[in-house]
Amino acid sequence: MGAGGVTTRPPRGADDLPRGRAEALLGWFEPRQRDLPWRRTRDPWAVLVSEVMLQQTQVPRVVPKYEAFLERFPTVDLCADAPLADVIGLWAGLGYNRRAVNLHRCAVEVGASMTGAFPESLDGLLELPGIGPYTARAVLAFAYERDVGVVDTNVGRVLARWEGRSLATAEAQARADAAVPAGEGWRWNQAMFDLGSAVCSKRSPSCDSCPVKGWCRWADGGGANPDPAVGSAGVSGSQSRFEGSDRQGRGRLVNMLRRSGEVSSTALGEAAGWPGDPARAFRVAESLVADGLAAWTEAGDLTLP
Repeated sequence: MGAGGVTTRPPRGADDLPRGRAEALLGWFEPRQRDLPWRRTRDPWAVLVSEVMLQQTQVPRVVPKYEAFLERFPTVDLCADAPLADVIGLWAGLGYNRRAVNLHRCAVEVGASMTGAFPESLDGLLELPGIGPYTARAVLAFAYERDVGVVDTNVGRVLARWEGRSLATAEAQARADAAVPAGEGWRWNQAMFDLGSAVCSKRSPSCDSCPVKGWCRWADGGGANPDPAVGSAGVSGSQSRFEGSDRQGRGRLVNMLRRSGEVSSTALGEAAGWPGDPARAFRVAESLVADGLAAWTEAGDLTLP
């Protein structure tokens, strides 16, 4: 044991990802794991809904939306059979509304398949609309309990700090996959999420209380700058300013459509928050139509699809 009761990493040999680290992390996780509703299911539909909602949205905001969404659409077939407008309506408050469109398209694709069930392979999941490498691996790990690494921004940060350097995408994924103890895909990935969220945080990591400090090269160096997590694969960077952006205008238009069903072409500027710039509002409305979030009526007004 090292100072402060933290396990000291043994000398590195052929096994670059020692069993001791897995035992330490899983032992730490077991009594501390967060009780989240999507952790109580292995239904791939429910897992997918949670993962799509959690992209760029904080957990406290997602929990009530997740529960309400699954109350309305408990199965993939019910979502597939519903109008897209209903799905967009339930997405209010989550932001990044295009995710609702992708989720609905995925439900339609699964419902139209020969089996009517989710694929159970990485390649099969990647063929579904709106599902990328991260989401596909999340479904494999959390619905089917496969031994694959799931690299979100928290996990990407942990991996880079463990290695003491920035990691390219393929290398980060390879490291994540190799770190999963056999038969522990579900627990390991959830533990990595909680470690990155509660201990190995972006701005104020609690290295002294980290259960795997003994296997962290960055901690070995005293957590010196530059932080290897900055710019590493899977680690999100700073977002562009929201206030006054096109994203804000898009959100305003979608929210107005949720409330009223339609926005007159002459009211687009006011609805988007730019009464003096109707040309910008029209351009943003066109982007919503291109993304499947809205449609034009024969009269030239904007409506939900």
